Amino acid sequence: MQGKGLIKFAAIALTIACLYSLSFTWIANKVEKDAQEFAKGDALKEKSYLDSVASLPVFGSLDYITYQYAKEREIPLGLDLKGGMNVTMEISLSEMVRNLANNSTDANFNAAIKNAELALAQGDNDFISAFGREFEKVSPNTRLATIFATKENSANLKVDADNKTVLDFLRKSADGAIDLSFNILRTRIDKFGVTSPNIQKQQGTNRILIELPGVTDPDRVRKLLQGSAKLEFWETYDNTEIFGLLQNVNSILATTVKSVDTTNAAAQDTSKSKLAALGKKDSSSTDSAAIKSKLQAEQAKQNPLFALLNPATFQGQDGQSNLRPGPVVGYAALKDTAKVNAYLSSPAVRAVIPQNIKLYWGVKAISEESKVFELYALKTSSIAGGPALEGDVISDARSDYDQKGNPEVVMVMNTDGARAWRTITAAASADPNNKRSVAIVLDNLVYSAPTVQGEIPNGISSISGSFKVEDTQDLANVLKAGRLPAPAKIVSDYVVGPSLGAASISAGLLSTIAGIIFILIFMGMYYSTAGLVANIALLVNLFFLMGVLASLGAVLTLPGIAGIVLSLGMSVDANVLIYERIREEIAEGKSVRLAITEGFRKAMPSILDSNITTFLTGVILYIFGQGPIVGFATTLMIGIITSLFAAIFISRLVFEWLLDRKKPISFSIKATENLFKDSKFDFITGRKRFYFLSAAIIVAGIISAFTQGFSLGVDFQGGRAYFVAFDKPVEVENVRSILIDEFGTAVEVKTFGTSNQVKITTAYLINDNSDQANAQVNEKLASGLKKINPVYEIKDSQKVTPTIADDIKKSAIWAVIFSILVIFLYILVRFRRMAFGFAAILALVHDVLVLLAIFTIFNGWLPFSLDIDQAFVAAILTVMGYSINDTVVVFDRVREYIGQHHSKNEDLPSVINNALNSTLSRTVITGICTIAVLLIIFIFGGEILRGFSFAMLIGVIFGTYSSLFVATPFVVEFIKEKGKA
Repeated sequence: MQGKGLIKFAAIALTIACLYSLSFTWIANKVEKDAQEFAKGDALKEKSYLDSVASLPVFGSLDYITYQYAKEREIPLGLDLKGGMNVTMEISLSEMVRNLANNSTDANFNAAIKNAELALAQGDNDFISAFGREFEKVSPNTRLATIFATKENSANLKVDADNKTVLDFLRKSADGAIDLSFNILRTRIDKFGVTSPNIQKQQGTNRILIELPGVTDPDRVRKLLQGSAKLEFWETYDNTEIFGLLQNVNSILATTVKSVDTTNAAAQDTSKSKLAALGKKDSSSTDSAAIKSKLQAEQAKQNPLFALLNPATFQGQDGQSNLRPGPVVGYAALKDTAKVNAYLSSPAVRAVIPQNIKLYWGVKAISEESKVFELYALKTSSIAGGPALEGDVISDARSDYDQKGNPEVVMVMNTDGARAWRTITAAASADPNNKRSVAIVLDNLVYSAPTVQGEIPNGISSISGSFKVEDTQDLANVLKAGRLPAPAKIVSDYVVGPSLGAASISAGLLSTIAGIIFILIFMGMYYSTAGLVANIALLVNLFFLMGVLASLGAVLTLPGIAGIVLSLGMSVDANVLIYERIREEIAEGKSVRLAITEGFRKAMPSILDSNITTFLTGVILYIFGQGPIVGFATTLMIGIITSLFAAIFISRLVFEWLLDRKKPISFSIKATENLFKDSKFDFITGRKRFYFLSAAIIVAGIISAFTQGFSLGVDFQGGRAYFVAFDKPVEVENVRSILIDEFGTAVEVKTFGTSNQVKITTAYLINDNSDQANAQVNEKLASGLKKINPVYEIKDSQKVTPTIADDIKKSAIWAVIFSILVIFLYILVRFRRMAFGFAAILALVHDVLVLLAIFTIFNGWLPFSLDIDQAFVAAILTVMGYSINDTVVVFDRVREYIGQHHSKNEDLPSVINNALNSTLSRTVITGICTIAVLLIIFIFGGEILRGFSFAMLIGVIFGTYSSLFVATPFVVEFIKEKGKA
């Protein structure tokens, strides 16, 4: 085996990297288990414990590995495993365009916007281009510059600009508005305190996808995300003017707070002892830490505020602590900011803080490594009692460089703003020995507080400091918030309750373990010693797969677990291909060593071809999918790569080790030694019978589609869906009747698994995104459910607007079409015969149509959901990947046989029959493993995965069938030389 040393090095390096990445999950879980033991079911106490140990070392002598550090690097769980909320926000570009036109009343302008909004609703993803086209239609002889070349836009647009220039300006502004909204939403989410949130822009659209695991208050999230950004400029106090007030507050708290919350201190004390179990062996250091913790607890009683909020001071040359000048009055760790806020908002403290003083936190930690935030003292305006200036006066802001080449922000104000800014900056710089700062505040968070060096008369000023380019770009976006208000609306949300998440974890793990055990037992029994080698490779593959997922920070979802199990089932295919080739070589009389070498070499083309086509399907699924589907695609692609490495290299290393030690190696037991050997099944002669069978199923499906139709999921038709569990069985008709009376419109109700669980779908007020509409729907739903049974739980809920549903449908269709096209091109290039490409595509179309037929024919007849949704699309694409995997392996052998038997006087059907029979054992074994694993997921994977796993189960069965009875027979139909091969 060539390159053995390099392979060993790569395996060892990958093992170390995976161990390192997975260790953080183990460490975080260990600390959380300790917290649960300490809290004994008290959620607040558990949270307090975790907060207290967040910055403490929790792994031996490696001080940098704190609980917070480990938590950020553990494998994050998706919403379906942890519970939480998935939200899609849409940025209103029409509002932005109106604002840039100063809300023009021009009839043609407003008609063009209205028509562009209609085009957007009908599937046009580019609002700016649609607006440009519609304006040309309603006013072909008018330049857009007459509307948009305002005084505020003069720096970017001239009055004689052509329409293309204006549209480019609008498109750039739209990109900026989306980026700005993204940054604002990200900041709000960071402050919300959600663990492992995920926020990403959907490229090519004006939408932002947000995932918030563990969220338990969806209404609060909706208000937080949809609130309009509020940009303000505040005058500030100096630290020296505020310190006395903070001392007074600290004294009041020490005397008025009778029972200071010492949970933090107690938790710290307990956590110190827990550190011994996490690797601390020095008992003296543990004792000193406990003593220190008690001293800290006593200090917290005497100085409640200053125990959490460190005053802004510096050490002078005389060694004395001096107050640091500037608007920053204190520093606090992120975990303590909520407690500081609670202290400052208590009635006794509010009574002594003057109304003209506001205390706001900075938006970012003082460094990337720390979790410490600054507290600023802001001065309210003597006139308005609020900020000195609102953000709507900003006409432009951009990231730039000063004369020394340092990043800065250039800010431009309109006429009114320039006048007010001159007054503010003159006052702030009046005293040359005590120049003041002006704080830039967005959503009550201080983004920057630059010191004013002098009066600024023209409204153009620069903000400089210790900035990175990214900082100035973000700040410029913040400043433009007042100029580009693009309201963000929730157009889709999905809420998963924590109880459903816990059940999903249990079901997912159970099905995973059961699937792995089955594969291990089957391979060990079928291939004897070689089966044990395959099992080693399989377990190594699982270890590498989880390690890579952890290192990439990939979110683990329920479909992701299914993807792991499925990739394990499919990874068996590589071992089977190799072993069947080795058995052929041994049957020809070759030694075991030579047979192993030849088996690996001859199996390699089929292995690579089949896995590349499946990987391409995963890539397309990743590009077109959303949420959990992306998680499924991620695990599938990583699983393919790790399974190839394990099957090709790890198993080969094990075989080399056994050969070097002259260990006996067998590739079958007595019962399987001659199984499928010299099989003579005729797949070709009776092929028309199978054509008829497939056609009958597809035609029945088409008839059913027109008569009965499909059951579309909410993400394909729009609406609101709720998964509700009652404590007793309920009648579906009774539930439907009561809810129709409540909503006054059609309601779909289906049993979801057991008779006490139902899935409710309604389109009531689906186009109304207001809080009032959401409240009204929730009120009517609650009223109806109470009439059915007062004891119920909404395990998850989903809302999708019709616009989003249309987009999801279109992206799903394009995903399937694009997958077929990519696979066709790959096979065409790889096999260099159109016959193979066309036959493979016909087989894929066959598989998709059969699966659709099954779902429409049996819709409503089975005790689980057969909804057509994103999960179904994922199943279709996965089935296509599996089917083409199977087909490519068969085609490889067919091509080989055609080449070998070309000179022999054999007809094509006979050659292809022999090729199919030679791969039959591999087809059957891989099919058994994959089908068995999917059957286990179907039975034990939980209700959420039932429809998904059913689709894949049916798809794999028919995918295997199509490889043998559709794809390969069609090669015969397409090859013109039917007389001879």
